[in-house]
Amino acid sequence: MQPLLDSALPDPQYRGKVRDTYEIDDRHFLMVATDRISAFDVVLPNGVPDKGYVLSRLSRFWFDRTRHIVPNHLVGLADDAAALGDLAAHPRLAGLPSHVARQAMVVRRAERIDVECVVRAYLTGSALAEYRRSGTIFGLPAPSGLTDGDRLPELMFTPTTKAETGHDEPMSMAEVEAMTGAETARRLRDTSFAVFQWAHDHARDMGIIIADTKFEFGWVDGELTLIDEVLTPDSSRFWDAEGYAPGKSQPNFDKQFVRDWLIEAGWNREPPAPALPDDVVAKTRERYLEAYRRLVGEPLA
Repeated sequence: MQPLLDSALPDPQYRGKVRDTYEIDDRHFLMVATDRISAFDVVLPNGVPDKGYVLSRLSRFWFDRTRHIVPNHLVGLADDAAALGDLAAHPRLAGLPSHVARQAMVVRRAERIDVECVVRAYLTGSALAEYRRSGTIFGLPAPSGLTDGDRLPELMFTPTTKAETGHDEPMSMAEVEAMTGAETARRLRDTSFAVFQWAHDHARDMGIIIADTKFEFGWVDGELTLIDEVLTPDSSRFWDAEGYAPGKSQPNFDKQFVRDWLIEAGWNREPPAPALPDDVVAKTRERYLEAYRRLVGEPLA
């Protein structure tokens, strides 16, 4: 089983860490979720088979179920002719290879807001590292006595820059306000909280704890719109609810398994990244598929 590392279509508009984006017309893009995987903002040399398939299908699941909270940019999956309507006959889509179409979305163009809207419900990752150093979380006061994996007293909004290359950098709410205006900054925070809380409650019922995630937003026809991917194992930490116990690393269904291996391998988090061993690739694939099965309630066909 070979991973899709490059969608290899003509005239790419943009190539990100994971997604390849192509113009369809002046209102729509084709967004291909490849099987590339990144860690610490660096793309690894080998990918994870079916990863992009999980990302696109799981994003559709969440987009469909959070429309009552905020509009999103999804028109339909690239192999869903019924959802695409007349767009399905567009030359960019009509001849799309099936192995690419299965993990691609057709989306509406948006004027992207260059802020990663990070929501945290539990103490982990970079927030835990800072807390251990200074007792703060992204510069914000935090209760004393918290340990690895503890539930935070309330949801935290810890936005970062949206870097084209290199590492995203933390932003204060004041910096977001300076970039977007106070009203838009408030809407970004409140909408992120609302989507996260709805998804967290659903996931908890399905045996998964969403510890944190990041959202992206843009403007479509003057309306604040959820874009990119949403609540995937790439953009979120998914923990096994049954095995959850503060004070240790949590059993997970996301790419923390990859991060842990890279740290244990002694990588300095700067390019180039080492290739993942076959067993790490296989176990990561299993985690992504299990996340989908639990959250959606059925296996990925």
